[in-house]
Amino acid sequence: MKPKANIGGQAVIEGVMMRGPGYIATAVREPSGSINVKKEKLSSITERYPILKKPMLRGVVALAESLIHGLKALSFSAQAAGDEGEELSDKEIAMTMVFSLGLAILLFVIIPTYAAKYIHSAITDARLLNLAEGVLRMGIFFAYIYAISRMKDIQRVFEYHGAEHKTIHAYEAGLPLTVDNIRGFSTLHPRCGTAFLLIVMVVSIIMFAFLGWPDLWLRIVSRIILMPVVAGISYEIIRFAGRSDNSVVKTMMLPGLWLQKLTTREPSDDQIEVAIRALEEVRPEEPVPAEA
Repeated sequence: MKPKANIGGQAVIEGVMMRGPGYIATAVREPSGSINVKKEKLSSITERYPILKKPMLRGVVALAESLIHGLKALSFSAQAAGDEGEELSDKEIAMTMVFSLGLAILLFVIIPTYAAKYIHSAITDARLLNLAEGVLRMGIFFAYIYAISRMKDIQRVFEYHGAEHKTIHAYEAGLPLTVDNIRGFSTLHPRCGTAFLLIVMVVSIIMFAFLGWPDLWLRIVSRIILMPVVAGISYEIIRFAGRSDNSVVKTMMLPGLWLQKLTTREPSDDQIEVAIRALEEVRPEEPVPAEA
């Protein structure tokens, strides 16, 4: 019987973070060769405010909480892997999130929206202008992914990304989590954050196409305001796709899987061992069969 718990993860520096239904754990390979694990009880604001579990709202909350947990895991992994410095404080994490959000707005909102004005003289239809802006935004996204995939240090993180996906595949298949069992699985997974980002790009193109072509600053502000809506829709799409066995749905998700060929690499056995350790820490207890 295949396990039903939904487990996700993230590659970090020399390790993997896994998030289960009750706990979150980050496993990191230390310079000595041992595996250092940090495990925490998982809590969500949705437990205090159940309305945030509703469709659309839950996607925005999940994205924000994933960013927070991801930054904490990265901070721990940097320290455990031997980098200098201490783990980030809550204030430093908040500042990092604000900076990251600002950079994303600059790269994927302001620059493509501003650049699109140069084709205004050649194209007058507002929908075509918005489409051109969306294509430019997606081009910047692809260029960014390709550029970081060429960096040596990032390539090692992408190997752990592959280990994370393979281990989750084995868990979802109901197999014992051993290196031999995990080795044969794909490094690509439909619920990956890379696929989510691609869906965000596509949803934004479709949504913004119907906003007309107002002044530059109004276009920028409208896109920033609608970011939570785009994230909410994209979350529901990838949530549905991750649970569907429909062949049409799987075909539609193929571009997101193909993009992961840039963000994942085949891991070593040592890296798979780290991913196994992280997942073992967060997997729920299997029910004990009743005696006959």
